[in-house]
Amino acid sequence: MKTATFVGCDVAKAELCFAVHGTAHVQRIANQKGELNRFLNTLPPTSLLAVEATNTYHQLVVELAHARGIRVYVLNPRDLSHYASSIGARAKTDPTDARLIARYLAKEHPELHAWQPASSAQKALQVLLNRRATVVTTRTSVQQSLRHVDDLKLVLRALEQQFAKAVAAIDKAIVHHLRQEPALAAHAEQLRSIPGVGPVVSAALATLLNRYEFTSADAAVAFVGLDPRPKESGTYRGQRKLSKRGPAELRRLLYVAAMTTARHAVVKSEVARHRAKGLAATAIYNIMARKLVRTAWSIVKHQCPFEMKRFVMA
Repeated sequence: MKTATFVGCDVAKAELCFAVHGTAHVQRIANQKGELNRFLNTLPPTSLLAVEATNTYHQLVVELAHARGIRVYVLNPRDLSHYASSIGARAKTDPTDARLIARYLAKEHPELHAWQPASSAQKALQVLLNRRATVVTTRTSVQQSLRHVDDLKLVLRALEQQFAKAVAAIDKAIVHHLRQEPALAAHAEQLRSIPGVGPVVSAALATLLNRYEFTSADAAVAFVGLDPRPKESGTYRGQRKLSKRGPAELRRLLYVAAMTTARHAVVKSEVARHRAKGLAATAIYNIMARKLVRTAWSIVKHQCPFEMKRFVMA
C-alpha cells in the first residue's frame, strides 16, 4: 500500500504556499492556472491536498487538483484556528499556516469530507444566493440607518424600491438556473411542499442536497451547523449551543423559514408544547429549522412526498 502525501496550502489572492507534511520545505506558487498546473503535476498520485476556505481565491487550485484525481479538502478557518491554539502555535505566517494545514490534514483526514465539485447550475445558484444575502443585509442596514430621519424619507422610499427590484431580479435568475438542471428543479419543487419553505429556501436546500451525499439526516443538520453541542462534565450539564460550523446564510434562511413553519395551524400545537417546557422562541425556531433540514433530506434521499403527519412526529 502506497503512503499518502499530505499537502497543505495557504491561499492568498496573488500566490499560494504549499507545504508537505513531514518536510520543512515550503513552495510559493502564483495563483494562476499555468503555474498551479505545473506544480500539481509534480505531486505523487497518492497526494491529499487541503486548503483553507476563502471567499473565491481557493477555487482555482481546488478545481485543478480535483481534475487531476487528487483528493481535496476545503477546511473551515475556525477549525484551523482552534487547532493552531491547541498545539501551541507561536507564529502566523503563510509558510507556518501551510505547514499547519498539512499537519491537520495528516492527523484528521479520516474524519474529513472530501470536496466535491458543483455543477454549473449549482455554482450559479450559490453565487446568486450569496449575492441575495448581501442585498438583503444591506437593505436592512440602510432601513435602520434612515428610518427615523424625516428629511430622508423620500430617499429611503426610493432606495427600498430599488432594493426590491434587485431582490426580484435575483429571485428570477434563481428560477432560471434551477430550470437548467431538471433534477435540481424537481427537488426544489418537492421541497416547496414543506410548510415555511419558499422558492429561495427550496433552491438553497436542493442545491445542498444534490451536491453532497449525506449518510443521514443528522449529518445534513451538522453540516449546516444547526446541531446543538453538548457541554457536560461529570454531573454538570451546561446549556447547549449550535455548532454554527456550516454555511451561515443557509442557517439564516432556514431560521426565517422556521418562523413561518411555526405559525402553521398543524405545527402550532408542537410549538405550544415547547413553550410549555420553558423554551425560548429562538430555541423553538432552531428546532423547527432542524426539522426542515431532516425532512428535506428524507424527501430528496428517498424520493418520497411530504407528509404532514410524519413531519409533526419527527
